[in-house]
Amino acid sequence: MKILVHISRLFVAATFIFSGFVKLVDPLGSAYKFEEYFGYDVLNLEFLIPYALLFSIVLILAEIMLGVMLLMGYLPKLTVWSLLGIIVVFLFLTWYSAYYNKVTDCGCFGDALKLSSWGTFYKNIVLVALILLLVLKSQYIKPLVSKNIAKWISFLSFFIFLFITYHVLVHLPIIDFRSYAIGKNISEGMEYVGDEEPPIHDFYLETAEGNNLTEVVLAEDNVLLVVAYNLSKTDLQGFSNIKTVTDIAIKKGYTVYTLTSSTNEEYDAIKNKFKLNVEMLFCDGTTLKTIIRANPGILTLQNGTITGKWSWVDTDSVKL
Repeated sequence: MKILVHISRLFVAATFIFSGFVKLVDPLGSAYKFEEYFGYDVLNLEFLIPYALLFSIVLILAEIMLGVMLLMGYLPKLTVWSLLGIIVVFLFLTWYSAYYNKVTDCGCFGDALKLSSWGTFYKNIVLVALILLLVLKSQYIKPLVSKNIAKWISFLSFFIFLFITYHVLVHLPIIDFRSYAIGKNISEGMEYVGDEEPPIHDFYLETAEGNNLTEVVLAEDNVLLVVAYNLSKTDLQGFSNIKTVTDIAIKKGYTVYTLTSSTNEEYDAIKNKFKLNVEMLFCDGTTLKTIIRANPGILTLQNGTITGKWSWVDTDSVKL
């Protein structure tokens, strides 16, 4: 029994640490997933949407910290009961998503590992069984080191995770698991392999007149794209920095566009206010949120290959 408990402890701890870490480096991705769950057609809890980022941060920190505490053997009873509470919530959400086909990707492992809805549900059933064993036999969970060291490792881990969360929210994810990571080619990502849907299937750039410029933009040698998925939610002060970078890019011969899902009128107001010399292209808002976790952000392309990504706060680091 002790061996079984130890194996279960290691497996559950590793799962929660991995799951928490891949979301820790990209908390906005989890926030967008919460917005999806809170939507009218899923849980119909739209009043919680403004708090999606807060829910994301709290859940991520709880998930990864409980994994660390279980691994260290710090406060084992509190840890396993907390894990049971979280996994029961996860189990319900994944069952609801799978049964009603509401959210096809629960985001349990961020963008690092994709599981089907039912696959995620069955994974959670296994975790529930293992955690129940840990709850019933928590007396066998002993600290890997002394209790004092386990306590300080847990506290230190929390502050490290908190700093990482702050850093990636101000800048960009420190690890990019998405199909729009630096070095990825968008055109190649849009190609079908057999009957499988390509990883990039909704990248479509359109002018205000309705002209499709997707292939034109992806064929250009040097392209700089300002990405602002929603201008009503954008950091307006960021456009002062954006103005400087776009002017330099234009002088160096770059093709420059602003990508947004907002209206032409909304963009014209910002364009005139900051005297931007950049035309806009329409693109799906979800796609733009996937491309870069900044609003606004900057993306550079060369023949469809992503060569750089920066948040507006890091415009001094943009390389052209």
